[in-house]
Amino acid sequence: MGGDDVRLRAVVALAQGMAAAHTPRESWRAAAAGTCLALGGSFAALSVWERESGRLRVLVNVGERAPDEEEFPEGETYPVHQFPEITEFLHERWAGGGGPNAWVETADGQAEGRAEYCHQRVAALRRRGRGCCVVAPVVLHGRAWGELYAARPAGAPVFDRADADFATVLASVVAAGLAQTERLEEARRLAYTDALTGLANRRAVDAHLDAAVERHRAHGVVVSLVVCDLNGLKRVNDTRGHAVGDRLLERFGSVLSLCGAMLPGTLAARLGGDEFCLLAVGPAADEVVRVADELCRRAAELELGEGVACGVASTEDPLGPVRSARRLFRLADAAQYRAKAVRSTKPVVAGREGPDDPVVRLADEPQPAASERRRFRGRR
Repeated sequence: MGGDDVRLRAVVALAQGMAAAHTPRESWRAAAAGTCLALGGSFAALSVWERESGRLRVLVNVGERAPDEEEFPEGETYPVHQFPEITEFLHERWAGGGGPNAWVETADGQAEGRAEYCHQRVAALRRRGRGCCVVAPVVLHGRAWGELYAARPAGAPVFDRADADFATVLASVVAAGLAQTERLEEARRLAYTDALTGLANRRAVDAHLDAAVERHRAHGVVVSLVVCDLNGLKRVNDTRGHAVGDRLLERFGSVLSLCGAMLPGTLAARLGGDEFCLLAVGPAADEVVRVADELCRRAAELELGEGVACGVASTEDPLGPVRSARRLFRLADAAQYRAKAVRSTKPVVAGREGPDDPVVRLADEPQPAASERRRFRGRR
C-alpha cells in the first residue's frame, strides 16, 4: 500500500507542476521532471511527433544529460520511421482495441513485454551510458501526439512491467496537462489578437510599447510608432455595407502585416475601428519612414477605401525626451492627425520640421481630459 501511496503522490505532484506552468516550456519541463522523479529515473525527455515533417522532435531534456543533449534543444529531431512503435505499432494496437501502453528497452536489446525492440533506442542507451528506458506514448485529442521517455544509468535496476504500466498513467496525466496548456495559450492569443484581422490588438500594443520605452530609457534602443487611419471606411460601410467594410479592414490588415515584415521584430496591430499601427523596436527611424511610405503607397492601390493618413514618431528624431509610452503615442497620433488634415499621401513624421515642429507642439500642448482624442482615451 505504501508504494501505491508514493505513486499517487507522484501523479498529483506531476499534475500540480504542469498546472502551475505559465508557458509551454514550463509545462514541458514540469512533465519531464515529474516523470523522472516518479519513475526513479536519472533522465527524462518529452518529444512531439511532427507529422508534417515526419520527425520526432525533442522538446525538453531533464536530469543527467549527455554532452549532446540540451535542456531545450533547437534541432534534436529523429526520423519517425526509425521509431515504428510511434506510428505503425500504436495504430495497430488501437485498431485491435488496445491502448497506448508504455514499454521498456534495455541496453542489451531486450524489450519488456514485446518480441521486437528498437535498435535506435538501444544504440542511444549504449552511447549515452544508460542501462534502460521506458517509453510511454502521449495521446492528445485521440491521436498519437508524441512520447514521454525516462531512463536509468547502466548498472541501475531495470524498469519492469509495473514501471511501464505506471509510465502509461503518467503519460495520460501529461496529456491532460498539455491540453490545459493549449487552452491557456489559445486564451492568451485571443486576448492579444484582433478577431477580424488576426493582427495584434490594442492590449498587445500597450504591453509591447511599455516594455519598448523602458528599453529605450535604459539602453537607448530606438522605438518607432507608425499610426494609420484608414480613409473612406465609413463611406464604404454606408454605401456597400459592413461586410464589405470588414473586407477592406482585413485587406488593409494584410498590407500592414506585409509592410511590417520588412522591419524585423515589428508588431502590426489594429487599435480599433479604422485605426492601425506598427511598433518597431531597433530599426533606424529612416527605415521605419521608408516602410511607412511603402504602406501609404500600397494602401492607395487597394480596390476599396481611399488610402491612409499615416503619422510616424521615433525616439531617434528630435522629439525631446520620450519618458513614457503615452508621449510617443501622442506624437504619432498628432503626426497622423496632421497627415489627415492636409490630405497627405505620404507619412508625416514628428520632429522633422525644425525646432518649432507643429506636430511636436500639437502633441505636447496641454489639453483638458474631456478633449483628449478618442484614440488614446484610457492611457495613463
